[in-house]
Amino acid sequence: MKRKIFTLLLLLSALTAGYAQTSQTLYFMNLPQRNTLNPALKPSGRFYIGLPVISDISVRVDNNFLSLSDFFDGGVISDSTMTFLERGPWMDNFLEGLGNNNSIEPQAGIQLFGLAFTIADDLRITFDITERADANVVMPGDLLRLGIGGYEDFIGKSIDLSSLRTDARLYHEIGIGASKNITEKLRVGARALILSGVASAHLINKGVTLTVNEDFTHTIDANVAMDFSAPLLFTTEDDGAVHGIEWDNARFGRTADYFSYMLAMANPGFGIDLGAEYRFSDMFSVSAALTDLGFIKWKRDRTEISFESNFDLNGLTMQDVYDESLNFEELLNWTIDTLQEAMEITELPGHYTTYLPSTLTAAFSFTPVKFFTAGLLSQTRFEGKQAHQALTLSGNLNFGNTFSATMAYTMANRRYDNLGFGLAVRGGFAQFFALVDNIPLRWTTLTSGNDTFSMPEHLNIVHFRMGLNLVFGNREKEKILPVM
Repeated sequence: MKRKIFTLLLLLSALTAGYAQTSQTLYFMNLPQRNTLNPALKPSGRFYIGLPVISDISVRVDNNFLSLSDFFDGGVISDSTMTFLERGPWMDNFLEGLGNNNSIEPQAGIQLFGLAFTIADDLRITFDITERADANVVMPGDLLRLGIGGYEDFIGKSIDLSSLRTDARLYHEIGIGASKNITEKLRVGARALILSGVASAHLINKGVTLTVNEDFTHTIDANVAMDFSAPLLFTTEDDGAVHGIEWDNARFGRTADYFSYMLAMANPGFGIDLGAEYRFSDMFSVSAALTDLGFIKWKRDRTEISFESNFDLNGLTMQDVYDESLNFEELLNWTIDTLQEAMEITELPGHYTTYLPSTLTAAFSFTPVKFFTAGLLSQTRFEGKQAHQALTLSGNLNFGNTFSATMAYTMANRRYDNLGFGLAVRGGFAQFFALVDNIPLRWTTLTSGNDTFSMPEHLNIVHFRMGLNLVFGNREKEKILPVM
């Protein structure tokens, strides 16, 4: 019971949630889904239907500071390998490699319905319903260095933790879009997003400072709050200290109660996607888009847990676990107890607002022959005060509606070895596709007894997307554009 509040906060912080439309491999493929990256793009097929669950499933996990190689010593995994967080030279390298802001962004999503059709060989109308969520956790580098490496380098110093952030939400999205040629060379598109929030946890950080005192204790001066919009019950001790968080089971005695809660438009929001494509000729084109520019107002089941005080920690860190003066469970229990005593709970009226992680995209394509396109793609995703940049070079084969394949190389998340691959095959009206944005280039071995397994050595981006589209008809024969 004592650890329930910590467990819930941790789960909400690390929630694997809805897809953020940031696939680099998808952009130049001949698929209806590329419209989510730029609403002006027009794939082949005059009519498209996406069925629940099978048409589009996406999972993505990004982080910019941790990879598989950090869990093992020397890049080779064996029975004698050091485990993660044990002392050693490789840990020093890991800590030195941390940035000022270290983020983890797990995402996933399922399309419930999709529809697109072309009117008069030009106007493209799209409609889709998608279950989405997104999560983002940002940890200051000094906080990780203190918690993992120990306090020797921080004695007498204060650490600014104002960049600490946690944001997680589950929501529905209804997208209604249209695209059309304004001139022979310029095509524009827009997509309105009707949003409905289901549950949210949002950290408001007005300032946190941690000071490591000469006697090794830690003093925290905090003004932060965690806003919740979810059916939760918060329990407290007689002195007002937070004791735990529980799911409000009394409200969900029937299956219909869950559906009613999920489908209610209690937390409304709105967003928009904008895009354009300019074709200089049949060989050269440029495109740009601004997607997921939107917000959600959270009004239902509002609760706020706040820290607005100065309190002391006794200075225990992972170093004490290494030295075996206490075990990890004791460290965790003590930290939870201290934080719970400093928390205050308030049930609030009104609302708070969260913003979608928007993405700015710019692309250039060169098509020397009809079936091959070389692409250059730049994507910048904005998460709060952070901007995440990705640059992708790709070669793309598109044989009409029958076959599409992409090989992509992406520089992102402080790594320069991200190889992506996408494949789409159509037989009749059924079009199957699968793509991955990160195929590890370097592999190592895991030895267990007499068995040896291969596994990626460096991996801090995981993204795959797959589905089955129903596509009818071929795109109209386009007018050949003059050469520049």
